[in-house]
Amino acid sequence: MVFRKQKMGAIPMNNGALALLIHGGTDNWSPERWKVRFDQACRDRRVLQPPSANFDPAEVHYAAVWKPVPGELAAFPNLRVIFNLGAGVDALMADKSLPDVPLVRVAVGDLTGRMTEYVVLHVLMHHRQELYLRASQREKRWAPKSQWPAGAISVGIMGLGTLGADAAEVLKRIGFRVAGWSRGKKSIDGVECFCGSAEFEAFLRRTDILVCLLPLTEDTRHILNRAAFSRLNRESPMGAPVVINAGRGALQNEADILACLDDGTLGAASLDVFSLEPLPSDSPFWTHPKIVLTPHNAADTDPDEISKYVAGQIERFEDGLALENVVDRKRGY
Repeated sequence: MVFRKQKMGAIPMNNGALALLIHGGTDNWSPERWKVRFDQACRDRRVLQPPSANFDPAEVHYAAVWKPVPGELAAFPNLRVIFNLGAGVDALMADKSLPDVPLVRVAVGDLTGRMTEYVVLHVLMHHRQELYLRASQREKRWAPKSQWPAGAISVGIMGLGTLGADAAEVLKRIGFRVAGWSRGKKSIDGVECFCGSAEFEAFLRRTDILVCLLPLTEDTRHILNRAAFSRLNRESPMGAPVVINAGRGALQNEADILACLDDGTLGAASLDVFSLEPLPSDSPFWTHPKIVLTPHNAADTDPDEISKYVAGQIERFEDGLALENVVDRKRGY
């Protein structure tokens, strides 16, 4: 066995291989593209890309994954850490055979910045009446409406982790009145923070634009539903509230969203995620006039940044330091 120079508390390692298990189906999730980046970032270890690579499963100590096939990770008897290449870990948590080793989620500045771009873009889009203005353009109709200031609009962000907190800070600087809701108590300067089920209704009542960045757990599944939408503020200049979901598809009750858009409970929606992806061609979401739809690309994961992040985490771990951003399996995030 080859031993590295150890720091206090470090454990012997033998430069175990890293398995790259990616099942994406889009250009951004091309396994070959990711393999090139990981080869560059992890020059001191073998990077394997099952099923094409020839290797002994016992030599794999680390796995970097995106939506692996259930049971796939259980094939590695000496696995020490699993790195999830996207922000959401719900697909992994659903695998009952998942090895009992640390599960690390992605938390890099690049991903955070991209999500903030998406949230700010869509908040501004609804605030500045872009759906109406684009319809006017198509109809060649010159009919501007009165535009209210950002300070007249209350944005409520569900989820105040790294992504939600950063988006809140930027929206606040633009001039929106920003609040956040999370499971546990948070404190962000200039942002009104609510927490827990006892404060959920008060959070909704003051919200004109609802942004959802929550992780998917059994407690949050279908949390975006008619009951929540009916409690949103209806006295803002916008007339009817707006929902923006860039979290997970299963956070939203899709039948409720469509019905609430049709009956005026909601004025509009921006949706980046869906319960079934890719979205079927016959889905009513494609053509609904009050929906802005994007193909789950709010915060595309960048292979360069993420491969460096994983390589750095492995180095920390092999030097006896604590891993960062480890998922609490009981909470699901």
